[in-house]
Amino acid sequence: MPDPVTVEVIRNAFNSIASQMNNNLARSAYTPIIYEMKDCSVGLFDADARLLGQAPGLPIFLGNLEAAIEVTTEHFGGTHVYQPGDVYAVNDAYLTGSHLNDVSVFSPVFHDGELVGFCATKAHWLDIGAKDPSQAMDSTEIYQEGYRIAPTHLYRAGEPCTETIEFLTRNSRLPRSIWGDMHAQIAACRTGEQQLQALYNRFGAQTVREAVAEIFAQCERLDREAVRRLPDGVYTAEGELDSHGPGGDPVPVKVTVTVEGDEMTLDLAGSSPQTPGCMNCGLAQTISGARLAYKFLFNPDVPVTGGTFRNLTVKAPERSVFDAREPAACQYYYPHIGLMIDLFIRALAPAMPDAVVAGQPADAMNIMFTGPNPRTGERFVCGESTAVGWGARAGSDGTDALANYGAGDLKNFPVEVIESLYPLRIHKYGLREGSGGDGEFRGGLGVEREYETLGDGITVSLWFERTRTPGWGLFGGEPGAPASVEVDTGDGPREVLKANRLAVPAGSRVVVRTGGGGGYGDPSNRSDEARERDLIDGYVTTTPVATAAGTHGE
Repeated sequence: MPDPVTVEVIRNAFNSIASQMNNNLARSAYTPIIYEMKDCSVGLFDADARLLGQAPGLPIFLGNLEAAIEVTTEHFGGTHVYQPGDVYAVNDAYLTGSHLNDVSVFSPVFHDGELVGFCATKAHWLDIGAKDPSQAMDSTEIYQEGYRIAPTHLYRAGEPCTETIEFLTRNSRLPRSIWGDMHAQIAACRTGEQQLQALYNRFGAQTVREAVAEIFAQCERLDREAVRRLPDGVYTAEGELDSHGPGGDPVPVKVTVTVEGDEMTLDLAGSSPQTPGCMNCGLAQTISGARLAYKFLFNPDVPVTGGTFRNLTVKAPERSVFDAREPAACQYYYPHIGLMIDLFIRALAPAMPDAVVAGQPADAMNIMFTGPNPRTGERFVCGESTAVGWGARAGSDGTDALANYGAGDLKNFPVEVIESLYPLRIHKYGLREGSGGDGEFRGGLGVEREYETLGDGITVSLWFERTRTPGWGLFGGEPGAPASVEVDTGDGPREVLKANRLAVPAGSRVVVRTGGGGGYGDPSNRSDEARERDLIDGYVTTTPVATAAGTHGE
């Protein structure tokens, strides 16, 4: 067994390799959704597809990145199929989770002729031949959402599979972007291969394997100790999403968390069947979301590895919104996952009040403009996930203007990027005053962004959620404000939360306001100093209570 110092050096080397992969992916990508927004993730895995290290990215990807490796190995009948120089791609929503735009690209790693691991990436491709540019908010079958890639070679023994690559680019409205982002992912994998091989050369295969076993054992032991500290019992929470698509029905979500000793089970029975709209996901994505929820509360400062989550069991009814089957559309795979994460935290709040946060409007809050770009003469796609307010917690106000739970390192586009690349002008971008829920500790604020279209033929697609179940307060705190969107095409503003390719001719204005986080604790306990600071800083426009000891609403 290697000494503890060597184990720590190898542990940190894995994460360092992943960081280098992530940097190369962002620097090489062709589209701002990757190099600016960072809609991507990378991971380093052993030969059994167990996580060794990862870099900051979308945690909702990282929790199931190994699924691409596992389904590919199963598809081809074992690991014997892998050769040095191979690169594979897969995006099938039922196999790897999320939507078809999120393409997993990975490569095997060999040392002295032995398969020792994999380098994997996942990134959002802007257009994969869906019925509408980029993605559709109103799809009803997965066949409308673009091409599904089963486990497929992109490179075979170092040689490009030109027919496959040409098929992928020819069936996209943005072939150059697809080609560039695909090869950025491949470059990231090659970086990881080289660095992992160097690590094996430095320490030797036996030492690395023994260090990995110790790292996994440490993570499992810490997880079990953390769960064991909770009282045994059954904890439940439920909520409701607005709709499964424009004009659709509400979508209920229910979580039941059972704690027995050092084991935990998350059961989603009672949640919606798979919907006729595009709010569905495969089971791999549900497991990823459950792992993220778990990690928020248990050892959040310990890096995730293949030894993490061994005491967590996730159950979802077959053909439910959490385990959808063909032909269910899966474009909006996250809203019910985000609500599940929120409800998991809420369910466990009585058992661990100092660790939880109040509710957030856990949704991507997506806005997407498409149309002709007069500057280039080509079609453009400008889509982004908009920041929200996070819930408050014991001892601290909620965080303002941060990506939703699953988005992690995701960024909003800078104003300069939007205005320099697309026929759009940003008239306002800032915190949404008063959107955080009141409490002893105030909920975080959402954001407000106002767009103007500068050309004709432009359409906007919208997906804004969580007005029926906004970011709730905890322990007497109040809920945050729900999201709202106003679209004005010249005949006055109208409220639209979900829409697919709504025409917005030149001069149209679209104002998006994302939801705020819930407050924590009785509002009457908030100090006068904190309320005065909120008013001075512009977080609120009026003081909600007269004094810290006053009655809320006076």
